[in-house]
Amino acid sequence: MNPIATFLFSTAALMASAAHSADVELWRLDCGEIEVRDLSLFSDTYNHVSEKRTLTDSCYVIRHDQGYMLWDAGLPAGLLGAKLDPSAALAPTLAKDIPAQLAEIGVRPEQINLLGISHNHFDHVGQAATFPQATLMIGAADLAQFKADPLPFAVDPAFIKPWLDGGSKIDAISGDRDVFGDGTVTILSTPGHTPGETSLLIRLAETGPVLLSGDVAHFEEQFENRGVPGFNFNRAETLASMERLMGIAKALHATLIVQHDAKDITKLPTFPKSAR
Repeated sequence: MNPIATFLFSTAALMASAAHSADVELWRLDCGEIEVRDLSLFSDTYNHVSEKRTLTDSCYVIRHDQGYMLWDAGLPAGLLGAKLDPSAALAPTLAKDIPAQLAEIGVRPEQINLLGISHNHFDHVGQAATFPQATLMIGAADLAQFKADPLPFAVDPAFIKPWLDGGSKIDAISGDRDVFGDGTVTILSTPGHTPGETSLLIRLAETGPVLLSGDVAHFEEQFENRGVPGFNFNRAETLASMERLMGIAKALHATLIVQHDAKDITKLPTFPKSAR
């Protein structure tokens, strides 16, 4: 079969599978919050000087006919009930851990068979080791940073020790990945914040497509003013990933969720309600 025919066949197969897709359900979990005392840290063009904001740390559970997927693992459980440090530029705290929230929807931690991580920062992998039975799905370039010397900003190998020790399965992703093979859940390559940053597209029968943006942006205004934090890995890639997500959202009429934006995440039902 020639390359063009192969491409057309693959595209037709994907469209056909998506048309007969599984029943998919999505929950938004509270995985902590971070009080930011100087929001200009998130802009290399001097926006938001003297502004303060509380960023949310949200995680997501996807139920598919083939099992459960957790998207991002939030702040570390060691921050449960932590008092906010008044002198810190960034002050994180956690009100409830992931297993406690899973119990509210009748899901046991061991039922999570896929753990998708948008990127390798501590506020997205903090409770990952709670799910050692799950296959860790992470951008290959971000996985490599866990073995770097010196370690990059906000990267701590201890949070994914079960996988680095070889006792748990890793799926290192390059490019996009159709998670279940039916077009319902797709990991999207959106580098820039970190070299292997990813986002997640979920196609829901009633709600329609939902885009979880990882840390491509930390709050909605960054999409509007093309705001890029100075600590991002690559500025040009960040802007390209912003453009990609906005383009997908427009083409698919998708709901774009900025995972750290306390206002933005309310586009989805409040836990324990789900989106279908």
